[in-house]
Amino acid sequence: MQKSPSSRTEFSSALTQIAHERNLDPSVVLETIKQAILAAFRKDHPDQYNEEGKYDVTLDPQSGEAAIFDVVKSKKTNITPPGFGRIAAQTAKQVILQKIREAEKDSMVAEFEKRLGTLVNGTVIRLIGGDVVVEIDAGKRVRAEAVVPPAEQVYSENYCINQRLVLFLDSIRDSIRGREIVVSRVSPNLIRELFRREVPEVASNAVEIKAVARDPGVRTKMAVYSHQSGVDPVGSCVGQKGVRVQAVINEINGEKIDIIQFNDDTAKFVTAALAPATGLTVKIDEKNMVAVVSAPTDQLSLAIGREGQNAKLAGKLTGYHIDIKPDGLASVSVEKKEDTASDGKSESRNPKSETISNGQNSNDTK
Repeated sequence: MQKSPSSRTEFSSALTQIAHERNLDPSVVLETIKQAILAAFRKDHPDQYNEEGKYDVTLDPQSGEAAIFDVVKSKKTNITPPGFGRIAAQTAKQVILQKIREAEKDSMVAEFEKRLGTLVNGTVIRLIGGDVVVEIDAGKRVRAEAVVPPAEQVYSENYCINQRLVLFLDSIRDSIRGREIVVSRVSPNLIRELFRREVPEVASNAVEIKAVARDPGVRTKMAVYSHQSGVDPVGSCVGQKGVRVQAVINEINGEKIDIIQFNDDTAKFVTAALAPATGLTVKIDEKNMVAVVSAPTDQLSLAIGREGQNAKLAGKLTGYHIDIKPDGLASVSVEKKEDTASDGKSESRNPKSETISNGQNSNDTK
């Protein structure tokens, strides 16, 4: 394809503009155009194209002049058809656009792959079946589409077009539509990163979030520990007049958060995890990872919680199977479900679950 001096300048300018606008390397765009030229040649000149042959396309990035070579035993023969231009360009244009879109998507996915485990802001743009498709923004003109699959949605939340959400960048998955970015609203790591954003002591690692147990949309229990003398880990996360924890609660639509101080003494840690119940006696079986809890009769329902929620979350948080019994009576076994702090999945997401609000202490945030 012969180019005039003016069009040569236009080609170089267009190449630079496309690479800049699409946030792509110019070499990627050039390679895409070469593939498009070869595809156009194969379509419009099937008599000259051999499926078993080897072809090489050269393209001058300054002039835009292209040539097709048949490579046989390391020898190149120029087989560019006369007038190979206007018709071939139309075919090439479609392939170029498709390849650029694919390259742009791959570039975006690769960029977000580096950011896995962080927060992103998203806007709902489509609802496809059970999936919620959102446009996510990581700043610096870096935008892409991501999907919130049903397993990563909070059942009590209703998603609608143009709704803005804070999401946890969970993973990259392969689908029939290619590689997709998966974001989550249910992951316990969403809570971790929200506190990291809102609490300077957590961001600086002066306060460590040891564990998070979550019933998405209903309640979260979080254990914190201070590595710095004089820093109250619970107070740091709650903030003055609860301003820090309230900022997190607002992002998760009012979900209750209990902030508990981590303790190396397992019995004391289990006791704290079962708040708001008080007056508990805890015996630990380290070998079998079981905590046997004796509760005063008037504290039994608080310790267990509605539908066993309080005890289940305490079990997830501490990693122990918890047996709760009234003082002097047979125990009530509460199965400890798989801890969600590590895999980001929730075992219980019943929107009808209720939490106990009476008898809460200062660490049981409303």
